[in-house]
Amino acid sequence: MLKKSIPFLFCIFFLFHPVWSQQDVQFSHNMFNIMGFNPGYAGLRNAICATALVRQQWIGFRDDEDTRVHPQTYSLNIDAPIPVLRGGVSAGFLQDQLGFETNLGIKFGYAFSTPIGFGDFGIGFQAGFLDKTIDFEQFRPINEGDPALTGASDESAMFIDLGFGAFYKSDYWWAGLSFAQMLESSREIGQGDAVYELKRHAYLTGGMSFPWPNNPSFVVSPSVLLKTDINSIQMDFNTLVTYNQRVWGGLSYRHDDAVAVFLGLNIDQISIGYSYDITTSLIGRHGRSYGSHEILLQYCFDLEIERIPRPHRTTRFL
Repeated sequence: MLKKSIPFLFCIFFLFHPVWSQQDVQFSHNMFNIMGFNPGYAGLRNAICATALVRQQWIGFRDDEDTRVHPQTYSLNIDAPIPVLRGGVSAGFLQDQLGFETNLGIKFGYAFSTPIGFGDFGIGFQAGFLDKTIDFEQFRPINEGDPALTGASDESAMFIDLGFGAFYKSDYWWAGLSFAQMLESSREIGQGDAVYELKRHAYLTGGMSFPWPNNPSFVVSPSVLLKTDINSIQMDFNTLVTYNQRVWGGLSYRHDDAVAVFLGLNIDQISIGYSYDITTSLIGRHGRSYGSHEILLQYCFDLEIERIPRPHRTTRFL
């Protein structure tokens, strides 16, 4: 399976020339944060899971006024299986600071799941709200008297968001396809009738896990995540290596943006991880960024309860 997958990944790489743009949030720990972009994943782990991420992107990036404007993102996603509903439910919270723009979002979802083949298939949707606030007082207009900036202060607007996703998960490989901001809602923000429109995003992800030959203590997990809003494409190529299901590390490559280094530790049902992005784009090459930091904290409460053996008396053993 591995030999067949490598040519497929190379074909995807050469057919699509990735260009980075950011409207939806971005995380390097995407292989741990599938619930953040695919609602079909809810409940497939047969555990109540909470995943928190903190990202400080492009540390040191400043504007011409020497004001720090690097993106800062905080995310929390929770999902749990609900056998009565034949699936799982999810909830997510997001705070994203992009310079003088602040986004606060909350979403709820449901996924129907069923066993197929050697794994489980889930298909689900999410509905949520996004509050976008722009502090126009911080902008310095190129043309004095610009009606879009004159007399403006904090302006906000509320957007309704819908998402859809499907995901398949087995013990050795996984794949998913999802869509976010499907309604492409638009609202006026500011004094100059400026219209802000959400762009529909598509996510395609896949990966596998296999033991290292002759040393099963090491498990290798390559994966790929493709993100696009049709106008631009971004691809993440990830590889994690886990030792004794306890310690893990790896690398990720995001074309024309960054190379990320991962380190992590599993303690029972808790996972702690850290990644550092080495910026390879123009922002990094011109010395405007010292890289990006990201911290992962994940807790999964396993719902599979071990059955206690019950003694039985027989006519031979009383």
